[in-house]
Formats: sequence, C-alpha cells, structure tokens
Amino acid sequence: MRAMRRLYRWVLSWAERPGGSYALFWLAFAESSFFPIPPDVLLVALGVGAPRRALRFAIIAGVGSVLGGAFGYLIGLLFMDSVGQWLLDFYNAQAMYDTVKVWFDTYGVLIVGIAGFSPIPYKVFTITGGAFAINFPLFLAASILSRFARFYLVGLLIKWKGEVARDFIDRHLDWVIVAFTVLLVGGYFLIANWRGA
Repeated sequence: MRAMRRLYRWVLSWAERPGGSYALFWLAFAESSFFPIPPDVLLVALGVGAPRRALRFAIIAGVGSVLGGAFGYLIGLLFMDSVGQWLLDFYNAQAMYDTVKVWFDTYGVLIVGIAGFSPIPYKVFTITGGAFAINFPLFLAASILSRFARFYLVGLLIKWKGEVARDFIDRHLDWVIVAFTVLLVGGYFLIANWRGA
C-alpha cells in the first residue's frame, strides 16, 4: 500500500510540472503494456488544473494508451518468452494470462474492448493478444473504441465534477486502491468463471 501511495504521488506530481501533457501520454502508453498506475490519476489532476482542456487531455491519454497497447501486442508477438514472461511473473499474472488465452479463443477481439474500458488490467490483454497473434487491425479498432470511450468519459466527468473527484481521491486514496484491487480481483474471478462455464 505504501509503495502504491508513493507511486501514485509521483505520478500526480507531474500535474504540477511543465510537460504534464507529455507525462500523461507516456503514462498512458506505459500502463497499457507494463506500468501499474492507470493514467486516470494524472488525467484528473491535469483536468482539474485546466478544466477547459480536460477533453484534450482525454484524447492525449487515449492516443498514448492505444499506442501502448500496440506496444504490448508487439511484446507478446515477438518477445513473449523473455520480456512478456518477465512481466507476467512480475505482476503474478500467469493464471490470468492463461485464462485470457481461453477468452480470445471464445470471444475474439470483443474481449479487448471489454478490458480496454473496464478496470481489468489491459496490459495482460495486449500482451496476450500479441502472443496469441489475434487479428491486429481488429485488435487496434477495439482498443481505439474502448480506450477513447473510457478516457473521454473521464474527461467529461472532470469538466463536470473534477474538483470533487480530486478531493475524494486525495482524502480516500487507501480506499480507492483497495476498491481498485477488489475490482481487479473481481475481474479475475469473472474471467475464471466464464472460463469454466
């Protein structure tokens, strides 16, 4: 929890520095392939600081995330036995990876769209998509639709209630992390149950 808090504060600190938009792009890119903190945190902070630019920040996050997803796909396609496996081990995500492979067999790229919009770890789906060599244009289309929809929704919420959202996160970060973790675990068990169905 402390490590996550420090990482969260480090990400949030970019909202107070020049180049926050660039940091948002790279954070969104990294989160789609290997980084644990979602870009929504920085997106909210930047949007609160400049509400008129909230939707522009959402687009930046969407572009970074889609390109990061393509990078995750490349990792799975070309480097699964080395980099991809190291990432799965680091996040203790081997079981989820095995389950996601079954999901791709059953639901195809539809599952990329679901993962891209939900709190399920998107990076596992991008890497698995490459390892499983699913249709890349369809993968890209599902990523674009889901990631832009997610971040645009966040951007709209920031314009509407941004300061309230930021205050809530600042006051209740531990609970936000716990809730996010519960959602991730819930997503995992949802995947596992669908696998067994």
